[in-house]
Amino acid sequence: MHERQSIAAGLEPVAAAFENGHFAASVDGELVVDLGERDDLVLIFSGTKGLVAVCLLMLIEQGRLRLDDPVAAHWTGFSSPDVLVRHVVSHTAGLPGLVPPPELAELLDDEGMALRVAAQQPFWQPGERLAYHALTYGWLCGGLVRRIDGRSIGTFFAEEVAKPQGLELWIGLPAELEPRVAELVRAPGYAVSFEGDDVSLLEAQYGPLLRHFPWNEEAFHAAEIPGANAIGTARSIALLYGRLDRILGPETLRLGRTELSRGPCAITRYPYAFGVGFELQTELGTLGPPANAFGHTGSGGSAHGAWPDERVGFSYVPTELRSLDDDDRARRLLAALYACL
Repeated sequence: MHERQSIAAGLEPVAAAFENGHFAASVDGELVVDLGERDDLVLIFSGTKGLVAVCLLMLIEQGRLRLDDPVAAHWTGFSSPDVLVRHVVSHTAGLPGLVPPPELAELLDDEGMALRVAAQQPFWQPGERLAYHALTYGWLCGGLVRRIDGRSIGTFFAEEVAKPQGLELWIGLPAELEPRVAELVRAPGYAVSFEGDDVSLLEAQYGPLLRHFPWNEEAFHAAEIPGANAIGTARSIALLYGRLDRILGPETLRLGRTELSRGPCAITRYPYAFGVGFELQTELGTLGPPANAFGHTGSGGSAHGAWPDERVGFSYVPTELRSLDDDDRARRLLAALYACL
């Protein structure tokens, strides 16, 4: 096994806090930490949502999308006239799941799933409650990008973000890269965090993923599942967050991390806060010590984001997936990094 250890002078305590998986950090857009077991590509689950947020913010900056636009103004056939773009990006659209839930194979058809979400009536009044749109966030945002721009969100991200920045990061993995994908291993107790009281809502939210784990399958790497299946390297994600000012203007970046929603998920009771697609800090401190950190976490322990004042981008990508209660790997790494700055 090839072990990679690249640490800038003064950041050695970060390596001491590193346990397994892959961790990278950048300062001023340049890599200063790159740790990992191999030069693997790894699936980042909901870390994908931060990549999608960048795409939406690009459309906003170009004047092609506004937060107060009704989704139906861009999406012919979208069933709810009350759902605004700001609801979609802040997980308050009232569309956190589907009834009936999709079959597992349906998840591979991004446009088919977008059409299903478009036909779903909101579970409650849009803007009324925060409920984590675990999968539907991706199909809603992907559907908007396709209808505004004409490209799928995976193609848009590849052509407008990843390729210009030289990033190994994809929503929909090219087949020739499949041999580089790391196998994910579930630790005992790994499961969705749920402290709610309505299991039927959880079923609508996650559907077949409550019973199946398809994330080591090639088909689930090649498809575009824009809420859950981006694949790449930790260093590319750290560079993306560290170079957001090369992709978006300062006003757009400020908008992206402006709080639009905060509170416990109406389904799972897990605490969240959101800007324009980006996850913001909560009392859990999952994005490191800075209060103004933003980015997105992912199932199994991953954490990706930026610290604006420190000009830092970071990404922790585990290959062993752990439950929330049994995992402090990212917190330890981010605390060590912050203490060194």
